[in-house]
Amino acid sequence: MNSFEELWLLVAEVIQGKVSDIVYKVWLADLSPVSFDGSTVMLAVNADFKRKVIEQKFTGVLHDAFEQVLGFPVEIVLELSDGIRKSEDAADAEKSAPEENTFDTFVVGSSNKFAHAAAQAVSQNPGGAYNPLFIYGRSGLGKTHLLNAIANEIKSNNPEARILFTQGEAFTNEIIQGIRMGQSAMNTLHEKYRSADVLLVDDIQFIAGKPATEEEFFHTFNTLTQAGNQIVLTSDRPPKEIATLEERLRTRFEMGLIADIQPPDVETRIAIVRRKAQALELELSDDVVQFIADKIKNNVRQLEGAVKKVKAVVSIHGSMPNMVTVQNAIKDILNEDRPQTVTVDRIIEETARTYNANPADIRSKKRDAQTARMRMIAMYIVSEQTGMSTKAIGDAFGGRDHSTVVHALQEIKRIMGRDASVRTTIQDITKNVLESD
Repeated sequence: MNSFEELWLLVAEVIQGKVSDIVYKVWLADLSPVSFDGSTVMLAVNADFKRKVIEQKFTGVLHDAFEQVLGFPVEIVLELSDGIRKSEDAADAEKSAPEENTFDTFVVGSSNKFAHAAAQAVSQNPGGAYNPLFIYGRSGLGKTHLLNAIANEIKSNNPEARILFTQGEAFTNEIIQGIRMGQSAMNTLHEKYRSADVLLVDDIQFIAGKPATEEEFFHTFNTLTQAGNQIVLTSDRPPKEIATLEERLRTRFEMGLIADIQPPDVETRIAIVRRKAQALELELSDDVVQFIADKIKNNVRQLEGAVKKVKAVVSIHGSMPNMVTVQNAIKDILNEDRPQTVTVDRIIEETARTYNANPADIRSKKRDAQTARMRMIAMYIVSEQTGMSTKAIGDAFGGRDHSTVVHALQEIKRIMGRDASVRTTIQDITKNVLESD
C-alpha cells in the first residue's frame, strides 16, 4: 500500500464512527483514494448520482474526518472512477475481493458455526437447500461476509448464474425512484429483480413499514421462490422482531431457515486477529493479539479494523507493532465491554433511520406530521436514556424552549398509552441505540 491508501484506512475508520452503518454502506463505502498533494484530497466514486449525493450531504463528514486524522483541513474533490459510471456487475465484482469475501476467509467459531454451515449449503445447492435463508445478528458480526461468500461460491460453480446483491435501503430507494419515473421504470425493476437466479439482500429490515416497497418485495419474493430461485436475507433481528414488517412477509421470511450470528468468543476473536494480520502481512506478537482480542469483544468488523489501523500506523510512522504502539493506535475503538454512552446524535440518527428520513429534519423547523412525530419520539428517548433536563433537550433539538419539550414528552406518553405500534417502535429504536457499535 502507498501512504495515501494507509491514510484513507484511518479516515474511513473515523467516517464509520460518524455515520450509521447503512449510510456508510450505501453512500461512502465505495469511495476510493486517488491522490493527496498535502492540501487537496482526490477521491473516486463509482456513480454520478452517488457523487452528487455525497457532495450535497456528506462533504462535511469527509472534511471533519480528514482533519481529525491529519490535524489540519484539506480540500476534497470527488471524481468519477475512470470518468464513467460503472455497471452494477462491475461494482459487485469489485466488492467481492477473494481475500475478504470467501468461505475460506470466514473464521468459524461456536457463535457463527450454524449460519456458516447454512450459507455453505445454500451456495452448494441454491434453491434446493434452504429457501429463503435468513441470517440475523448485530452489525459487524459477518453477515455481509457470508452473503458475499455465497455469491462467490455460486459464481465459481456456475459462472452463468445471475446473482443480484442489494441492500434493503437501496432496494427501497430504487422503488421510490421507479414510482416517480412511471410504469416503464417499474417494469425495468421487475425484470431486474424477478429474473435473478440468486437474490441476496443485506439489511432487509429497512423495507419494513414502507408499504410500496413491501408490496414490490412480496411479489419479487413469490416470483423467485416459485421458480426455485434462491433468496438469502440478512437483518439485525429475526423476522418476528421487525416490528413494522407486514405479516405476509414475516411468514415468508420464516418459511425457510433462520440462522443467527452471536458475538465471537475469545478463541474466535484471537483467530480473527491472526487471520487479518496474516492477510495484511503484519507480524503481531502473542501478547498483542491477546490484547486486541480481549479489548474488542462484540464486533468482528472492529477487530479487523483494529488490525488495519495498527498496520496503517506501522506503515506511516515506521514504528514496530509493540504493545504501546497498538494501545495508541486503537484507543478510539477499544471496547472495554461497557455500554457506550448514549448521545443525542445517536438517538436522532437512529430515529431518522427508522423512518427513512434525514436526521437534520429532526432538529429543523419542519412541522409536517412525520417530522413532528419523529422529533417527539427522539425527545422522549433522549429524556428516558440520558436524564437530560428539558431545557438541555430543547437546546440539543435546535434551540426549542422548555415548554415545547414538556409537551412532546407528554404527547408521546399519551400516544404510547393507546398505540402499541408506537410503543414497539420506541422500544426498537432504543434497543438499536443501546446495541449500536
